Order: sequence, then structure tokens, then C-alpha cells
Amino acid sequence: MIDRIVIKNFKSFRNVDLKLGRMNLFIGANASGKSNFLDALRFLQGIGLGMKISEILDGRPRTPIQEVWRGIRGGSRYACFAGAEDTDEITIAVNGRLTKERERRWEYRIVFSPGSGTAAYEHLSVESEWYTYSGDDHSVWRSGDQADEKERSSVDGPCYQPILGTKKPFPECSKLRDVIDEMKGMFASIQQIDLEPRTLREYSDTPNVVRLGERGEDFASLVQTICTDEARKGAFLSWLQELRPDQVNDVGTVSGAVGDSLFMLRENGWEFPARALSEGTLRFAAMTAAFFQPEMPDIMTIEEIDNGIYPSRLGVLVEMLRSLPKLGDTQVFAATHSPILLEWLDPGEYETTFLCVRPDTTAESTILPLTEVPHFNEVIKKAHISDLLMEGWMEMVF
Repeated sequence: MIDRIVIKNFKSFRNVDLKLGRMNLFIGANASGKSNFLDALRFLQGIGLGMKISEILDGRPRTPIQEVWRGIRGGSRYACFAGAEDTDEITIAVNGRLTKERERRWEYRIVFSPGSGTAAYEHLSVESEWYTYSGDDHSVWRSGDQADEKERSSVDGPCYQPILGTKKPFPECSKLRDVIDEMKGMFASIQQIDLEPRTLREYSDTPNVVRLGERGEDFASLVQTICTDEARKGAFLSWLQELRPDQVNDVGTVSGAVGDSLFMLRENGWEFPARALSEGTLRFAAMTAAFFQPEMPDIMTIEEIDNGIYPSRLGVLVEMLRSLPKLGDTQVFAATHSPILLEWLDPGEYETTFLCVRPDTTAESTILPLTEVPHFNEVIKKAHISDLLMEGWMEMVF
């Protein structure tokens, strides 16, 4: 879990420093920085997948041994904050807790140049185990097998691939290898959810799917997998029935002509395949399926979580978001434009509901928890939070 993130000189962010929770919501107008924040997490995912900095930013094609990667929106050309004329380096720093065997605090920081595609600095520490890379002389300092022992090694030339993704300077006997594997696995498991109804309506022939694709790829096959477990299927179905009470009787798939499958809901005895369902129903069903994946990610990010969902059903969506961390260790980051969704939040959740503000298209984005928005704590006692967002009050206080 990530407890804190610092982002400097990345896209529309000059300097952002946020304390995070299990469920994190990001609200704000278009182009205010919500998606840019999720892109910073996507950069960490690329590191965990062992990619080069240029690949993370600009993408890479599919090969026989790796999946296609679409890159960060804008690529390396637009990765730096436009107003930063004194530097072309970006900093992303995160710290949190590892809980695989026991809870351990960790910290990771990387400073990189998108223009050259190289790391200038990198540091990882987990309790007494750590390493630090310096791009000045391409040296790596690391803790040895004893807490007070330090060892130095080097890499050949500029570091185009973050150390965390390679492990090259570390011998097999180093305790850091296990630490790096765990950190790399956490970042690699980050799951981006940005659903496309067109993709959700496609047939799928991939067997034994345990994770939903970023755009909703293999949705039908994931539902097939979920339905092989009666308890998992029952929980999945109960949430779908919350969306359409007294209508949904069953969930599953229908077979295509060549053995592939298509998502299906049974309502009042009739089967409705994905291509006959509304976009809102499909998006809700796919998000729900993502919450019941056999292999859950450590971190999940969701774009436009409220898109296409009827306002009176947004409370169900909030309850699902709350339930996800309770089911396991998954941390959720979701972006929304919906003022109605905010009405379903508890006051204690305002600390991890973040307002993104960007006064104009050339200025920097500001992100603050609602509890730190000027005068919010006083005004919310007298007004509905949805009214404050719809009337533009939150933006006007800056």
C-alpha cells in the first residue's frame, strides 16, 4: 500500500505531496490533473514490469514475449511540467507498507529525464535494507548482509532502465534481491481500469482469465472464471442485482460459433447478451467483475468511475469501493466528475477525497484533500457537498 506520494515536475504538477488511504477519490473539472495523477502511478507500473523509461513514456509494440504497452498520454515530449524552464528532470517518490510476511515500511524515489530516457537518481529502502543509484558516476551503493555494511558497484553507462526493474547490480546472495522482487511485484500488479463499452461487447476465447484487461478485454472470459466458483459468483450476482433490483436473475456467458463467449445477464427469464445491454450496465458489470477477480492487484486505478451509471445507483458504487479494501489488500484510486457520488461519502472519507484544480490550461494543477480546501470544514456544515462542486465554489476559493 502507498501511504504517501510526492510528484515534482510531471505533466501539470510542479509539486504535489499527498497522504493516501485505502480508497482515494479524485474530483475536479476536465484537464484539472486527475488523469495526470493516475499516469504517475502508471509510470510506477512500467518500472515494475521491467521497462525502460522511454518505453514507459512512449509505449512499445507487442512481441512474442511481451504485451503491447500504450505509454503515458503525451509521451516523453509532454512529460515535464511546461512551466519548469530550469530543469528537465521529474521526481516521483512514494512510501508505504509491505505486508507479504510482516508489515515493513518502505520508501522509493526516482529522478529521471524524459528527454534522454535516463535515471539521474534512484533510491529504495525497506527498514535497514537499501540501495542508492547516482547517475553522476553510475554508481550503486547498497546495504550488505550486515546492517552496518555498505558495498559499492556500478552499472555500464547511463541507466535507461530503473534499477528496481533490473536487479543487475545485486548478487544472488543479497537480501535486497527479495526486497526488490516484492517491490517490483507490487508496482507491476497495478491495474488500470479505463473501460470501453465496445470492448466489453466483444467475444472472448481466452481460457482461465484471472484479470480484466485495461479497456475491458476478456471481460466474458473473466466472468466465466468467476462463475466456476459458486461463492464468488453469488457475491458478484448480488452486486449486479443492486444495480437492477427485481430484474437480474442470473449472470454468465453465451457461446459463440467458434467456442468463444459473450457476457450475458438473465432478466425475468430472458437472456440479454452484452450487445443488447446499455453502456452503463456493461460498465457497472465489468467494474464489479474486476472486484471479484481471482488475482486481485495491490493497486487499482479507475478512470471516470461514474460514467453511464444512473445517479440513484451511485450509492451502490460507493459501497462497492468501500468493500474492495475490506476484501483484501487492494488500494483504490478512482476519478469522478459526479457531484451526486460525493453525497454518498462519509465525512471521514473527505481526507482521501482530493480536489484537483487548474486555473487555466497553462497553469499548474493543485491537488488537495477536501479537508484542506480553504474554509471547506466550515462551509460543509451548512451546504451539500454536491452543491459546492456543481456551483464551482471549491475552485473559486483558490
